[in-house]
Amino acid sequence: MATITKTIVATGATSGLGFELVKQLLAQTQPYKFILGARDTKTAQATFDRLKYDNNKHSLTIFPLELSNLKTVKTFSQQALENVGQDKIDYLVLNAAIGNNSEQPGPHGSKWSEPYIVNHLSQHYLVHLLREKLETSKSRIVVVSSGAACLVKDPKFLEDDLRGGSKTERTVYDATKFVQLLGAHWWRRQLQGKCHVVAVSPGLVPGTGIIRGNDQLKFPINHPDAKSVPEGAQSIYRAFIRDDFPEDPDQIFLTSWGEWWPKDVYRLTLDKDLQDKWSPSKDEIEKEEGLTA
Repeated sequence: MATITKTIVATGATSGLGFELVKQLLAQTQPYKFILGARDTKTAQATFDRLKYDNNKHSLTIFPLELSNLKTVKTFSQQALENVGQDKIDYLVLNAAIGNNSEQPGPHGSKWSEPYIVNHLSQHYLVHLLREKLETSKSRIVVVSSGAACLVKDPKFLEDDLRGGSKTERTVYDATKFVQLLGAHWWRRQLQGKCHVVAVSPGLVPGTGIIRGNDQLKFPINHPDAKSVPEGAQSIYRAFIRDDFPEDPDQIFLTSWGEWWPKDVYRLTLDKDLQDKWSPSKDEIEKEEGLTA
C-alpha cells in the first residue's frame, strides 16, 4: 500500500534550521509535499535542486514571501491554499526569525519593529489566513520557539521595546520570542480540539547565522550546551511526531532535549490577558497595518 503524502507549509525553511529540517525530511521514505515561502524564490529553488532529492516521491513548491511585508503574507496564503486544493495541511511550521534590534523605523510605515513583525505578527497573521483549512485538516502547528522567551522578566516593557525605532537596551529577540509564545498559547486555546499546537526549542544553535550583525545576541560556539544545525533540526522534527502530550493543555513547550518543559519555566506567558493583547485578530492586523481595501 502506498504511503499517503503529508503536506507541510512552512516559513523560514530555505536556510539555517528550516533548510536542514526539509533536507532531512527529503531523505525519508515518507513522501512529503512542501509549500515554502522565500524572499528569493530562484535562489531557494536552486539550493534545493542541488540536494538531488527524489522528486517522484516528494514535491517542493516555493512561493514569494517577505515576512516584513504583510501584503506578501496574504498573497502567500492564497497561493498555498490554491496549491493544497482539496488536500489537507498536515503541518504548519512557523520557523522564520531574525535577530535584528529595534533601532530602525518599522517597515512599510508600521509602528512596529521589523523583528516583531517577522518573528511574531506576520506568522500569527498567516495562521489567521489559513485557519479554516488548518481546522478542517486537524493540522499540527509547530511554533519554533526559544529558551530566550523565558528571559523576559517584566512584560510591561514589551510595547515600548517592540516599536520601530525604540533603540531599547533590552534584548529585542527575547521580547519577540516571548510574544510569539504568548501567541502559541492563544492559538492553542482557539484551536482546542481541532489542531495541536506545539512550541519547540531547537536549542542553542550558533551556526544558524541569526545573530549576524546584532551585538545584543551572544551565542558562543564553544558553549557546553551548543548544538549543531542537524541536531537543532532533529529537535524541531520531534515536535512533528510526539504524541505524548501532557494532560495539562498549557504544557505545550517541547525542549531541545526532548522533554515537556514544566510550566513554571514560562509561567509569565500563561497570562491570558497578555495572550489576548499580543494575539490581534485578522481584522485588527489588517486595519493597523493598512491592508484593508
